[in-house]
Amino acid sequence: MKANPAHQRVLLDIADVDQRIARAEHERTHPPQAARISELVAARAEQLRELTAFSGARDDIKAELTRVESDVSLAEQRRDRDAERLSATANPKDAVALEQELASLARRLSDLEDLELEVMERLEQAESAVAAQQALIESTTQEGQTLTAEAKAQVASATTAGEQLARDRSAFSDSVAPSLMTEYDRRAVRGIGAALLRRGTCEGCRMVLSGTDMNRIRQAEPDEVVSCPECGCILVRTEESGL
Repeated sequence: MKANPAHQRVLLDIADVDQRIARAEHERTHPPQAARISELVAARAEQLRELTAFSGARDDIKAELTRVESDVSLAEQRRDRDAERLSATANPKDAVALEQELASLARRLSDLEDLELEVMERLEQAESAVAAQQALIESTTQEGQTLTAEAKAQVASATTAGEQLARDRSAFSDSVAPSLMTEYDRRAVRGIGAALLRRGTCEGCRMVLSGTDMNRIRQAEPDEVVSCPECGCILVRTEESGL
């Protein structure tokens, strides 16, 4: 295949733009924050499960405290009622029975009040655990929101860059013969479509060409399209080629 040497040199600009387009597309579809965002999503789901467990434990303790407080209230009511009955009775036998019951109620109230304090301490610890978990979730959420905003900004920037690069590529390709562009595009599907031959080395795959290959290229006409024997890209010859 033959093509204007000047057009062949334009292929180097197109190849450079294509590499930049590929990088922009990778940045658009794979922002660096994505992996951490996925980790945070999984971490937050686990933290929410733990919060549910902590909240359930707290609610159970609250229910227990309510029961204990009810028992304390009933015992106090019974104590007050028996104390009134004791102060009003003139029957020694009844008085002895009431005094015994009051002593029993006093012990019962002491035990209930101790239990109440113990349950209140456990409730305080449970409330602290729930609050700490909620703070952890808030921190995870905030980091996720920050990274998501950064990722969206990077995707938008990469999208804009890709659109501009696409316009640049179109401008370059319009200056190249259609047949040469078709050949370039065919090769670019497999990798790099064109690369500079610099001092006997293909800049596309970094292969040093053999003496036989270099002689073949030296003998080719300037408008002959030559290829790298290793990667198959179009080798663009310039004064740097070492021919």
